[in-house]
Amino acid sequence: MGADGAGLSGAVKYTVAVRALCEFTAKQGDLDLRFTPSPSAQEGMAGHIAVTARRGTGYRTEISLAGDYEHLRVRGRADGYDPAENRLEEIKTFRGDLEAMPANHRHLHWAQAKIYAHLLCCELGLPEMHLALVYYDIAGGKETLLKQHMQAGELKLFFEEQCRRFLDWSERELAHRAARDDCLQSLRFPHAGFRPGQRQLAAAVYKTAVQGRCLLAQAPTGIGKTVGTLFPLLKASPDQAIDKIFYLSAKGSGRKLALDALALIKDNAPQTPAGTLPLRVLELVARDKACEHPDKACHGASCPLARGFYDRLPQARAAAVAMAAAGSKASALDKSTLREIALAHNVCPYYLSQDLVRWSDVVIGDYNYYFDPGAMLHSLAAANQWRVGVLVDEAHNMVERARKMYSAELDQRDLKALRNGAPAVLKNALDRLNRQWNALHKEQQDGYRAYDAIAPSFLGALQYAIADITDYLAEHAADGIEPGLQRFYFDALHFSHIAELFDRHSLFDIDKAGGRNAVRLCLRNIVPAPFLAPRFAGAHAVTLFSATLSPWHFHNDMLGLPGDTAWIDVPSPFDAAQLSVRLAGHISTRYRHREDSLEPIVDLIAAQYRRQPGNYLAFFSSYDYLQNITALFRVRHPGIPMLEQARRMDEAERERFLQSFTEASCSVGFAVLGGSFAEGIDLPGQRLIGAFIATLGLPQINPVNEQIMRRMQALFGAGYDYTYLYPGVQKVVQAAGRVIRTQQDRGVVYLIDDRFGQAGIRRLLPQWWRVE
Repeated sequence: MGADGAGLSGAVKYTVAVRALCEFTAKQGDLDLRFTPSPSAQEGMAGHIAVTARRGTGYRTEISLAGDYEHLRVRGRADGYDPAENRLEEIKTFRGDLEAMPANHRHLHWAQAKIYAHLLCCELGLPEMHLALVYYDIAGGKETLLKQHMQAGELKLFFEEQCRRFLDWSERELAHRAARDDCLQSLRFPHAGFRPGQRQLAAAVYKTAVQGRCLLAQAPTGIGKTVGTLFPLLKASPDQAIDKIFYLSAKGSGRKLALDALALIKDNAPQTPAGTLPLRVLELVARDKACEHPDKACHGASCPLARGFYDRLPQARAAAVAMAAAGSKASALDKSTLREIALAHNVCPYYLSQDLVRWSDVVIGDYNYYFDPGAMLHSLAAANQWRVGVLVDEAHNMVERARKMYSAELDQRDLKALRNGAPAVLKNALDRLNRQWNALHKEQQDGYRAYDAIAPSFLGALQYAIADITDYLAEHAADGIEPGLQRFYFDALHFSHIAELFDRHSLFDIDKAGGRNAVRLCLRNIVPAPFLAPRFAGAHAVTLFSATLSPWHFHNDMLGLPGDTAWIDVPSPFDAAQLSVRLAGHISTRYRHREDSLEPIVDLIAAQYRRQPGNYLAFFSSYDYLQNITALFRVRHPGIPMLEQARRMDEAERERFLQSFTEASCSVGFAVLGGSFAEGIDLPGQRLIGAFIATLGLPQINPVNEQIMRRMQALFGAGYDYTYLYPGVQKVVQAAGRVIRTQQDRGVVYLIDDRFGQAGIRRLLPQWWRVE
């Protein structure tokens, strides 16, 4: 959706996809998610292929169609057309009981079919058309056809009525886009000048947007990366016809930085007759954090915010868009603002935010919204042919996060618990699955083993169980779903989806460490590149940035970046005089030396604290190591104030931990390397004057990592480096980066391990460091 340049008459056209038009004009009634989960993208494509393969010679598929109404251009791809029958087919794949499909879902499907039929009648000059909704059951392969016959005149009237309902909104959207682009053309940098390194980063991002390519940018902490990436991409948007910017972050703190940066940019933008920069900014949050009624199901019979959702959505949408275009700092549609608007209109905040993606200029959210298997932002961008610019914050997290997106696990203990209390109708399917599960590992003597393939008999039993549970859930949707059954069902579906994608980029392993009937199966992705590459290709421009992206070839190989990806290493604005980096080479933190390392580390920390009292963080590779250190520290140095990161701290506890570090306080905080306090936190000035980093941060040597190392060696010829060294040193540099945040900061970092003296390790440390 969006402006599409000048048409034949010279007027600007507003282009809208058929599906988007129908979702705007033809959705009505309740929000109802009971007829879910929908098939995966792979299952959907396979279902379409299965249906069209059954049609006769001359059957047309994926027909590109377009039509105009006043300033609207409506376009899309019809699923199929049978010339022999003069029948337009709209194909929908599903699982479960078709009778359970809510009526408003089918109403929407008919609306899409009628629009495509009108466009096809116009293209072929036909006076009438047969229409069919083809519902394909992916489990049984059965087709159900619902048919209509309509005259071309009837279809034209329907098309024009949908367009008229959208016309006023599209006019406002055209005006908004013109005003937005006009303001962005004259946008000025929100500060008096660029920080050292910030201009170089901004120029690289701008150039990347102009060239329509990807950029991997290593830029140090403290140069203002958030503003330094958002500003140039906004500035490039008008000339590059960028419809939307997706700002993706691994953590909530990254989203807040983006919101603050955009508020700063808006507040410093030139004034216009309509006010300040009309930029609509939307924050996406996870459903469990946005849900107002976590004890209720997502349908009108259960949740009051789902009841009549689509009837009240237009008013809520209009209110949100009006708020987003306002000129104040509070105008961003963040979590709290969206909640306020949603509750004022009695609609669900989470699903309101999903609708507002279509009408926003900048969308801020987690990585998964663009990169995971069912990513909403990527799907919407592809379906609506948006031209998008993507910014990936703290991109050193992408490898591990993407691996998790394309991995899946099943635990036999969950199946056992489910079998004990499952409805009788599911017993046979679950017993069959359990037998095949046992057969998988019957001959395995080791506690852990990786396999080259997944037994087809197990996958067949899994599909059989999924089908039976699907039917059961469809028949008992109104009765409420037992949480254990639902959880296992979704886990099984995800495992089945990931199994379809299994290849050399992943491992299939079986872990028997839990004993009999406690066997875990894992499809473990280790190279997400094949899955991420299409996401990069689907964007006009992508910038991935972080302070720790060295070596670049590691991230390039892992993430699947295009061959023409640019690389920039922004020099640090800091100098060696600001940070004293000291090597404690007399200590070994190897696992076999851990016990011997405790006393020297404790005394080293205490000695530095006594020389220069202040706030310090000490990082360790595990909670066990940390707890051994803190226990000894309390005994040997009881007079030194200390804080300790606990396991599974919630957001409030983490915030209290950080708030303990003030300009006036003095204490030593003990934390886990790679954890919540080792990156993404900002403690400038006297809030943090030093850090102690014990160990290289290398991942634990265990059977899983050894398997990963072997696969990395086979794929890239650098098994140890890709599995252990690069991820470990990256954590070290991130943790050390907490100390120097501004050009006024001074501090000290202790690298505690003799291996930090090795030349191969030194080469991976920041160039501006001078290790003493």
